[in-house]
Order: sequence, then C-alpha cells, then structure tokens
Amino acid sequence: MTRICIVPRVEGLAGVASFRLKFENGLRSRGIDITYDPSALSDATLVLAGTRNLLPLWTARRRGQRIVQRLDGINWVHRKRKTGLKHYLRAEYGNFILSFIRSRMAAKIIYQSEFSRNWWNDWYGTMPVPSAVIHNGIDLNAYSARPERSRRAGPPFKLLLVEGSLGGGYEMGLDNAIELAETLKEKHSLPIELTVVGKITDEHRARVDSRARIPIEWLGSQPRERIPEIMQSAHLFFSSDLHPACPNSVIEALACGLPVVAFDTGALKELVIGNSGRIVPYGSDSWKIEKPDIPALAEAAVEILKDQPRFRSGARAQAESVLGLDKMADDYLKILLG
Repeated sequence: MTRICIVPRVEGLAGVASFRLKFENGLRSRGIDITYDPSALSDATLVLAGTRNLLPLWTARRRGQRIVQRLDGINWVHRKRKTGLKHYLRAEYGNFILSFIRSRMAAKIIYQSEFSRNWWNDWYGTMPVPSAVIHNGIDLNAYSARPERSRRAGPPFKLLLVEGSLGGGYEMGLDNAIELAETLKEKHSLPIELTVVGKITDEHRARVDSRARIPIEWLGSQPRERIPEIMQSAHLFFSSDLHPACPNSVIEALACGLPVVAFDTGALKELVIGNSGRIVPYGSDSWKIEKPDIPALAEAAVEILKDQPRFRSGARAQAESVLGLDKMADDYLKILLG
C-alpha cells in the first residue's frame, strides 16, 4: 500500500490545519495510507511549511526518503508593525526554519501560488530542485452553492469577513472591512451589515463597536463544519489579508457561490478570475501597509451586490473549474510519488 508521511500534524480550524484535513481526505479516498512519523517507512514525506523537529526529518532524508516541502508565504508584517518582541522572534524563527528546510532538505518544493514562488525566490534565492505551483483545493460537495440557504438577492446586504485571528498585527484587515461597509452605506446608500468570523479579544471588539457606524455581527471562532452555512447566507466576501499566498477562505467562498472582493495583493488575482468577484488596485504601497483605496473597493463591491446572480454563478464556476479537491490531490501525488 502507498503511504505518505505528513509532518507536522497541525491542529486547528484554519490555515495549514485546514489544508491537512482536506488533503488527508483526498488521500484516504484513494486508498493511500497516512503516517505522521518520519521514521516510519513511507513513499514520500510532505512537510507542511516547517517543523521544529528537524532531526527526524534529517534522518529520513539521509536514508533516502523523498522530502517535499509545501510553502505558503513569508512572515513579514512584524517587520512593518509593532507586534511585540515575542511575536517578532517567533515570526523570524519561523522564517529561518522554513528557509532551512527549503535550502537543505527539500528534494522538491510545492508553492501554493505563483506569487508565493516568486516571493521565496526573490527573498531567499532560487533553489536548484524541482518545484511546482499547486493551488489549494476544496471539497465541492461540502462547500456548495445551496439556494435554499442563500440570502435573497436584495438588501440588506451581508458582507462577510473570515480570518483565523484578527490580532497580531493583522487588525488592519478588520479596519478595512468596516470602512468598506461604512462607505457602502454612507456613499452608496446600500443597507449593509458586517459579519465577522475569527478570534478577537473582548477589548478589541469593544473598541471597534464603540466607533463603528454599521451593524456588526461577531461570530468568533467557528467550527469548520459551520463555515459553508455562514458563507451561503452572505452576499459578498471580503478577503482582508495582505499578500496571502493562497487563502483557503477565498477558495471556500468561491465554492459556496459567494463572490469575492479584495485588493490586488498576493495570489488573489490567481484565484478570483472573471465574474467570480473583483480585484482592485491597492492604491498605495501595500508592503508598507499604507492606507488602501477603499472608495475603489466599494465601487467594485457595488457592482457585485447589484448583480448577484451573475457573480454567484461565476464564483461557483471558478471553483468547479480549477479549485476542486480531487484536482489538488492528484497534482500533489504527481510530485510526491514522482
């Protein structure tokens, strides 16, 4: 039986943990065994970004085990904003581990997007090993456009923001979502409400509520089983992360028939194509986290909100075309098994 080793075994609700669970489901459906022990006999080892347990990985490499590294983006916000010494050191240590595995251990590298590959090559140099770009995929049955759960086409409109955490230097995403909603209400006279999914402190939430001029529904962290239902009930998804390598939340939204609006940073223009949403210029230097062009973002949002059927069908079509879980799993296996 074919066996794939996956390290580390990341737990959680989003990001790498979300990918791991989806990928494992794809492997099991193909009758492929999974282990999390690099010392166990397997056909290949997939490193999900990085791991602190380098010795077992190094030992596996020396005995001839094929090491394939899956790379996301690079930690960078801590270099532009004060996030605290602990966060700064953790981010820099993470970058070191990722780059060490990339340069010293990986026999092949899978980048989550063209943007991610160019970013790593620019900051840390090109590696003389085979590489490929494979976008994340989604279970198109679990995440689907279900009309019986969808909001009606007209107002009040529901703008959705989904992030694992809304702190640690990433508060600007929530700030931009609120300003977008306020612009839609005050400049474009659209009844709008903002729904926020993600971990946030009580103090941060209270500060936001005290100054927001639009209604905000705080759902906190949600189990992944509830995400499809939440997305199916919204009108528009705002991708708030700056320079994301391949955000799972965007792919999930598209699969649910939820159109996406975002600034042109990271890999978003690789995912949101045609009438699946709108990507607009940031309007300033996003790498310096300068103020973005919210009015331009609002104009794009208005276009989507006023033509829901076209953009909803476009979002689902984009997911069905290139973002299915089966396609992703097959592409990964081609690299892993050679």
